[in-house]
Amino acid sequence: MIKPSPNPPNTDSNLDTPSTVDIKATPRTPSTLFIVNPETRTEDLMVYLVETLASVDVMVHHLVDHLDGGLRNALLGISNSVMLAEITANRVLDQLDPP
Repeated sequence: MIKPSPNPPNTDSNLDTPSTVDIKATPRTPSTLFIVNPETRTEDLMVYLVETLASVDVMVHHLVDHLDGGLRNALLGISNSVMLAEITANRVLDQLDPP
């Protein structure tokens, strides 16, 4: 009978296993795949953040309308967290550019 998949690759037993690797000792290199222009003004970043949080809240509330029970309650909890983050971001925006 023909085996449908190849044998697993040979592994080197000298390699560290995840349980023995010290994650904190590994230097962190930020990804440059998605970056924010470092010259962008803080106010512009905050406006984008507030708008993004508002959009997420709308999406969560759209899903809440289709659920019952525990999942609905979990999404309402997420919505509450998003709302608090939006309020906080708006407060920072007010401090950057008082009304």
